[in-house]
Amino acid sequence: MATIVIWLIIQALLSYSGIYTDYPEALPPNIILFGVLPALTTIIIIFSTRKGKQFLDRLSMQMLCYVHIVRIPVELVLYGLFINGAVPELMTFEGRNLDILAGITAPAVGFFGIGQSKMGKTSLLAWNFICLALLLNIVFNAILSAPSPFQQFAFDQPNVAILNFPYSWLPVFIVPLVLFAHLAAIRKLIKS
Repeated sequence: MATIVIWLIIQALLSYSGIYTDYPEALPPNIILFGVLPALTTIIIIFSTRKGKQFLDRLSMQMLCYVHIVRIPVELVLYGLFINGAVPELMTFEGRNLDILAGITAPAVGFFGIGQSKMGKTSLLAWNFICLALLLNIVFNAILSAPSPFQQFAFDQPNVAILNFPYSWLPVFIVPLVLFAHLAAIRKLIKS
């Protein structure tokens, strides 16, 4: 837990310092270099080491599912950011982002599907893969609409919110957490 708090503080300081907003031409973008890649590297280490695998084996399937409830407030915040001109419409549920469906379905899947054993392994795998695809969809749209050398669309209203605190926690913590929860659940389901 202390590691997570330290990570969030470091990311807040990087955001406040302007390192993510002041160098939009950086390749790779600084938020990817200093925020996303370390988080992804941590996930890779957890999945590829003995201690990491032991940690994964102890995780509760139900808790891994309930993590996805965070996607509901995230999508509501993204909608508010769109209204205020900080993200493009394509990053909202009115645009190309249907990620809120994962958050809305997570309580039912966690309680009935896992807790009450109403869903089988195949159904749970399908839900995880579908929700993972929803996550990857919005990640690619976010990258391609942010001011960087990768920007392909949303030039009139780019995705600038994720470069500023506290919204920078979305790509450097929330998205990796949700990705981790899906990958850990998929691993547990395939292993069982």
